[in-house]
Amino acid sequence: NNNTDIYMAMSMMGKLLEAVHFAAYKHRNQRRKNPEETPYINHPIDVAHILWKEGGVSDLATLQAAVLHDTVEDTDTSLEEVEAAFGAEVRQLVAEVSDDKSLPKAERKRLQILHAPSCSHKAKLVKLGDKLSNLRDLERVSPVGWSKERVQEYFEWAGKVVEGLLGTNTALENELSQLLTRRGVILKSSKD
Repeated sequence: NNNTDIYMAMSMMGKLLEAVHFAAYKHRNQRRKNPEETPYINHPIDVAHILWKEGGVSDLATLQAAVLHDTVEDTDTSLEEVEAAFGAEVRQLVAEVSDDKSLPKAERKRLQILHAPSCSHKAKLVKLGDKLSNLRDLERVSPVGWSKERVQEYFEWAGKVVEGLLGTNTALENELSQLLTRRGVILKSSKD
C-alpha cells in the first residue's frame, strides 16, 4: 500500500532527525581540531551521509548510530540515555563503536584494531564511515598542532583498523583503500 510506504518513510526520516537533533545538542559546544574549528556535529552527520550516499546503507539503526557514534565517547551521554531515546539496537551499536575513555590513548587505539574483526556488521559500517570521514578531513587539512609524522601515523593506524573491517561494504572499502594508498598504506586482506 502506497500510504503505508509513505508513512514508513516519514517515520524513518523523523527518527533519523531525532538522532541528528540529539547529537547536535550533545555536541553543541564542541569543535573539530581543524584550523577552521568547524562545528563537531559536521563529522557525525558526514559519517551518516557517507554511509547512505556512498555505502548504500538505508538501515535506520545504522544511520542513527552513525549520527550518535561519538556522543557516549565525547560528551556526557550515557548508553542508558541512548537506549531510552533510540532503543536497544542503537545503544548496542553506539557501545560497539565507543572507546573506553578511562583507558590510555595508546591502549584505546590498540583495542580498536583488536576488536574491529569481531564487531557486528552494522557497527563495522559505522566504523568504515567514521574512518573515511576522518581520513578525508586529515587529507584536506591537519589538525592544529599535528606534525606530518602524527598525521601519517594516524593513516597507518586507521589502515590496521580498516583491515579488520574488510568484507563489510565494497564501495566504502574501495574509497578507503584508494585514500590510504595515496598515503603509502596498502591494505592487507584477511585472505593474504
